[in-house]
Amino acid sequence: MESSKIQAIIQWPTPKNMKQLRGFLGLTGYYRRFIQAYARLAAPLTKLLKKDGYLWTDVTETTFSKLKEAMILALVLGLPDFVQPFILETDASGVGIGAVLHQNGHPIAYFSKKLAPRTQKKSAYF
Repeated sequence: MESSKIQAIIQWPTPKNMKQLRGFLGLTGYYRRFIQAYARLAAPLTKLLKKDGYLWTDVTETTFSKLKEAMILALVLGLPDFVQPFILETDASGVGIGAVLHQNGHPIAYFSKKLAPRTQKKSAYF
């Protein structure tokens, strides 16, 4: 990430309304593939986007700070070497799914997604 964008994240003020929160989540969402467990980390903030659901609390303030820190301290992803073996770690819970692709102990890619309430009710078995 460019240093000007890192500086913008550091100086990003606490969102006072839903529009400002959407702006912050839009910026961080663009870089979600570089942040391990992004969906789980951002879940308390995305919950505020529901209709009449915007209520800033200590939990959301802590989440906001942690997400800013994760954006600033994000690891540099490695480039894949298709001769070497890959290791894929997956994780799923009732609210989301995630994965990390490793090679030689270094992350190559992250995937994280929060499941919609309708999808959360579905069975994991076919």
